[in-house]
Formats: sequence, C-alpha cells, structure tokens
Amino acid sequence: MHLQVSPEEAPQRLDLFLSRRCPDLSRSRLQMLIREGAVRVNGQPSRPSYQIRPADCIALELPAPTELSLDPEAIPLSILFEDGDLLVLDKGPGMTVHPAPGSWQGTLVNALLHHCRDLSGINGVLRPGIVHRLDRDTTGLLVVAKNDTAHRHLAAQLQSRVLERRYSALVWGRPRLPQGRIEAPVGRHPRDRKKMAVVPGGRAALTHYQVVERFAFLSLLDLRLETGRTHQIRVHLQHLGHPVFGDPVYGGRAPIRGLQPAQRLLAGELLKLIARQALHARSLRFAHPRSGEWLEFSAPLPADMEALLAAVRQQI
Repeated sequence: MHLQVSPEEAPQRLDLFLSRRCPDLSRSRLQMLIREGAVRVNGQPSRPSYQIRPADCIALELPAPTELSLDPEAIPLSILFEDGDLLVLDKGPGMTVHPAPGSWQGTLVNALLHHCRDLSGINGVLRPGIVHRLDRDTTGLLVVAKNDTAHRHLAAQLQSRVLERRYSALVWGRPRLPQGRIEAPVGRHPRDRKKMAVVPGGRAALTHYQVVERFAFLSLLDLRLETGRTHQIRVHLQHLGHPVFGDPVYGGRAPIRGLQPAQRLLAGELLKLIARQALHARSLRFAHPRSGEWLEFSAPLPADMEALLAAVRQQI
C-alpha cells in the first residue's frame, strides 16, 4: 500500500496518520508494523512518532498471514446471530477475549477457532476476527468478523462511531446530574503500568452516561461509548468519582466515604454477591457489512448482576 501525505494532513504523527488512513488496522498494530520495518517513509524505515510532512511517500507492506499456532477448544459460546460474514455473541464473566502472556488457553479466540475456521486475519495471529473487545470480567455483546471484508467494514463503523455500544453499570454513589458526558484522555497509569488512568497526553476518550435508577448509595447507569480505549468506562467512572461497584482494579471494592455504619455493613454484604465489576455490554447496533441492513441485539443482565440488583432494590 502506497500513500502520499497531503498538505492538510501534515504535520502529525506517522502512526496517527496511518490509523486514520487505514481504519481496519488498530493503532497499536500499526505501531508494531512501523517498529518491525513494514512501514517506510520516502524509502526509509521510520518510527511511530515521526512527524509526517507534505508530499511524504509512505509505503505499508502487510506481512503475509502466519499459521495460527493456537489450539481450538470446545468451549460453549452463547451465539445470538451468525451468518457467513459475522457472528454476535454474549460473553460470560471470567473469559479473556484473546490470548496473551499468562493466558494462552480458555480464551474467546480459542473457542472461536473450534466453532468456525474462517475468521478474519486482519488483527493478527492472536486476534482473528476480533473487531472490538471486552475486559475479562465484563460481560455482554461482541461482534466477530468471519472474513476480511466484513472486518474492514465493521472496523470502519467503529472508527466513525456508527457502531453503537451501550452498557449497564452499577456504580458507587449518586451522580449529581441525571445525565452527562465524561470527556477525558486515557493512557497508561504513570506508576502502575498494568492500569489505565486519565492522564494528560492520553488518547481522547468520550463516554456518555444516564442515570436509570438511584439507590441509597448506589446508582444504575446506562452508558454509551463513542471511543473504545482500554478500560475506558471503568477509568472514566472512577475519574467521575463513581467507580463501578465491585471493580477490584479501579476502586470498586471499597465502600465510598460518608456511609452510615448500617450502610457500610450492607455494602459489605452486597460486595459478597459479585466477584467482579458490575458492568455489562447490554446492546449492540451496526449495519451488516454485506447487506447494509441495520442489526440490533440486546443481552439480559447476567445472573450475578441480576441477583445484586434484586438485593439492592429490596433495600429501597
């Protein structure tokens, strides 16, 4: 692939330029390709932070797909829809989406490889068919591409914010406004590199929220993502001062300040009902990559969140 930089596109980082020109490839994937020498600027290797200039000639050579070395596993999947181009599934808690160091088995990808042999290879060997992802202990809806054409189309919808994702979350506290937006850049935590945080210079991130129900010291929120940064909802809600209930990483397993002794006791009992963040990808809406038909899916709350909400409502 050969690209030429127009005057309107400069200056900007090389990896950012490529992510805008190639929406079917993630920015992290492009950064890896640049470091591996698969991207040349005016015939020379470059680096992700290179500031492009007008008339720069950029060549991108995607490496040939390598044979997948992951083992298919007969793990049950809750599939809501499937055709020759894609499938939509409802992911349960405790399942990692794609393999990574320390988690090479039992992932959604291992299950998908057993279920179908025709997944898209755009996102690399370890992420076949994966258009977007959910955290290991976040439940709910995912769309998976079964060929490269479908993957490019769905990735473009994700990039242009046409693909709509809505979440339900039980959070600590009672947001002051009935609805709002959290617009704050997300990047690696400056001290704990395993976590994300709202940091200056992070990637732009936008989350919309609406209060569905208010309780004594908890609230049920409806959330809509406009961007899809790692741990975005969990980080944004902690930044807002209302961490997701039960979240072990972003402040969700410690009762908030100001609770009465009886409320603190109740909060402790409620935390025993869920061992993860109370966050669920409830609905998904997108245009079918082949027919253009709008598809919309919803998934009911998982059993642990249903039990938690039932216990909370009994206290009203």
